[in-house]
Amino acid sequence: MNKSSFFIVGKHAVFEALKNTSRKVLRIFLTEESKKNIHRSNPNINLLKDVKVYFKTKKELDKYCKNDGIQHQGYVAEIEHLEKIDLKKFILNKKNITLACLDEVTDPRNIGSIIRSAASFNIDGLIVKERHFPKESKLMYKSASGCLEHLNIFEVSNINTTLKYLRDKNFWVYGFDASGEKDFTEVNWNGNNILLFGSEGFGIKLHTKKYTDYSVKININKNIESLNISNSATIVFHHINQHKNKT
Repeated sequence: MNKSSFFIVGKHAVFEALKNTSRKVLRIFLTEESKKNIHRSNPNINLLKDVKVYFKTKKELDKYCKNDGIQHQGYVAEIEHLEKIDLKKFILNKKNITLACLDEVTDPRNIGSIIRSAASFNIDGLIVKERHFPKESKLMYKSASGCLEHLNIFEVSNINTTLKYLRDKNFWVYGFDASGEKDFTEVNWNGNNILLFGSEGFGIKLHTKKYTDYSVKININKNIESLNISNSATIVFHHINQHKNKT
């Protein structure tokens, strides 16, 4: 069965897609200068081997992202989706897993930034609602800066059902909320944990909160209402990664 294909733009997004042996890159569109940069940046490997390469001017490439408000930097690629990862199989017989989970977070830039931070700080995977995940968004891929190639993404049909299943499999679910019971740095982050983040505007849905074990917060200046969700996630991921490195 043929997979659907889509376009991504940007140096890091395209570079990392080419490096990922699990990712099928169908075609790549480059300027003459960006081709030179690929070879300069990767002198020991031919990333363009077995890939159809087309040379375009910068203006010709502009049409691939003119409606997205982003820059292609001279790199456009047509790629296929990665094979979906089964969450139930992934967690089997594993210990000390930390997964992030997004409850109706929809902004591609925020999701891309969260993916970048999760990969950078060794989070084991990201759970997203399949219907809300912009899996062909150029903006998300650009914001993730190539990190979609380095993070396990679990697309699920229902967040609440997934959280219930994971709790039954000995995961603790921590919901991040500005009115949380205690600061997240006071938690002992050993064992299997889910880091649940709510939507940009409304936070975690009331019904979904029923599937959390603890409500925690990030202590910030009392004169500031809240942090952007991607900034919050980065702080949390960094702290937990530091904690794991010490244990």
